[in-house]
Amino acid sequence: MKTTLSRKAAYIGAGAGLVLFAIFGLLPGSLLGGAAGIKIAGMLFGLPLEPGILSRSIVLLSMLVGVSVSCIAVVTALSAAGWLAGKTFDSTVGVALTPAEERLRIRQR
Repeated sequence: MKTTLSRKAAYIGAGAGLVLFAIFGLLPGSLLGGAAGIKIAGMLFGLPLEPGILSRSIVLLSMLVGVSVSCIAVVTALSAAGWLAGKTFDSTVGVALTPAEERLRIRQR
């Protein structure tokens, strides 16, 4: 990421990813993680679960893992998309040459 345009686009993509994660990813991540935690705790302690501290901690940890995985996936995907858009835009626009570079380019023809 040498060019500043691709770096700025990646930061914009990461910011958009955080916003979209807060809107669309937080609830599904905790829901899927909680369902997995109930399944794991049910296999360990049997269903229906008793309100013990160990079964609740398993469900809590799995909810945190679900939210973390959801956050990492959304932010990484949108940051990579922003970086790719910045690289594409940078390669299509081109770089303005200084007058000395332009004279050198004319001499080489």
